Amino acid sequence: MTETQFTPRVFSGAQPSGNLHLGNYLGALRNWVRMQSEEFETIYCMVDLHAITVWQDPTELQHATRELCAGYIASGLNPEKSILFNQSQVPEHAQLAWIFNCVARMGWMQRMTQWKDKAGKNQQNASLGLFAYPALMAADILIYHATHVPVGEDQKQHLELTRDIAIKFNNDFGVEFFPITEPVIEGAATRVMSLRDGSKKMSKSDPSDMSRINLTDDAEAIAKKIRKAKTDPDALPSEIEGLEDRPEARNLVNIYAALNDQSIEQVLADVGGKQFGDFKPMLADLAVAKLAPISTEMSRLMGDQAEIDGILARGAERAREIAAPILQKTYEIVGMVGPASR
Repeated sequence: MTETQFTPRVFSGAQPSGNLHLGNYLGALRNWVRMQSEEFETIYCMVDLHAITVWQDPTELQHATRELCAGYIASGLNPEKSILFNQSQVPEHAQLAWIFNCVARMGWMQRMTQWKDKAGKNQQNASLGLFAYPALMAADILIYHATHVPVGEDQKQHLELTRDIAIKFNNDFGVEFFPITEPVIEGAATRVMSLRDGSKKMSKSDPSDMSRINLTDDAEAIAKKIRKAKTDPDALPSEIEGLEDRPEARNLVNIYAALNDQSIEQVLADVGGKQFGDFKPMLADLAVAKLAPISTEMSRLMGDQAEIDGILARGAERAREIAAPILQKTYEIVGMVGPASR
């Protein structure tokens, strides 16, 4: 088997940790929607196994998983076009992860920046899952022979590890079984910053709800947050250089450009010279037009738990149709004797 024989297939996922916001939509979900209309099979997952690397309230985790699925669909992911499921319903993820735990090296894992950041000085009390989860992430991707993964800056290292694991497995067993997955790098303009501090990334963990636009916010809440967003006293520039050292102005222009599918230069050509008193209502109207329908559809879906659970169950069945044969072949390559190789 050679790399060119792999079916063009995209895999990506997000943790069901609640509070999907504008940054998630512009930085990930909208790009996923675009990819499902291109020449790829698209598989999008709610990675609940990753979520439990730190303790989760079981009831909240169930709710967040369903809400994340609702957010996927409301943002434009079509369960008929893309496979949507939650990770724990497809046991092949965890089974392949164990194989990869035995392929990956301790030194690789210890170098992972997110391990250092999340465990900090408390590494001895962090869960083994938190340490080992990059191997599970590699399994998430390679159990489908995914050829492409959309990644942001903070996930590049994990994809590099996935590639390292695939290369080492292939070399160890003299096969070309796992693809060397290619990153689909998301553009810098998709980095959405806090509405209260333009130097910080928009985050669900920020204590101020006014710092972000949640995908569950209704039209009134969206407009209010735009009106209250931090700005500076100067007029908007006509050239991109004029946004230097103006993080809040740059952020609002970036958001407008992304929502309106324009370049920053195009936006500034239209709004250069305007004060924020004029620009904010324009941005609020645009944000409401683009985002309020997502909130409405999420609310409808969350009112019908059976519909969401049915979508997840059907997605898991379709995912397993791809994953099970790949796991079986992996077992055969490694030399496992058991049900998977019969």
